Amino acid sequence: MADLLCFFDRVDAFQGAPVDFQNLFLIAHGRIGRQLWWIAVIVLAVASAATFTLMGGIIVFLVGLTMVIPGLTVSIKRCHDRGKSGWWCLLFLVPIVGFLWGLIDLGILKGEEGPNQYGPDPLDAA
Repeated sequence: MADLLCFFDRVDAFQGAPVDFQNLFLIAHGRIGRQLWWIAVIVLAVASAATFTLMGGIIVFLVGLTMVIPGLTVSIKRCHDRGKSGWWCLLFLVPIVGFLWGLIDLGILKGEEGPNQYGPDPLDAA
């Protein structure tokens, strides 16, 4: 597990700065780019799948609940990069539409260039 975390520490998501996972998953202000959003989504999906595979019952439910906050946090930051309020994440509650919106708007479309009301452009951090 430590080797996996060391690998992600070297991910160049901020153009030269290592990824701060505590900030990424727990603080909902600021902006993140597509690359870091995808990394966070994959990390959360792998953690959820591993928990589902290795454990059962109430543990899966509780771990699933704890994954909601980090998932929401990274999606809110990605909304900020697109120039939108984090309230847009409520679309995830709409079946199919929410998934498609998240995939296209957060995962594929480019963020706003330059600083916006949510912070500096994460790609300009070089």
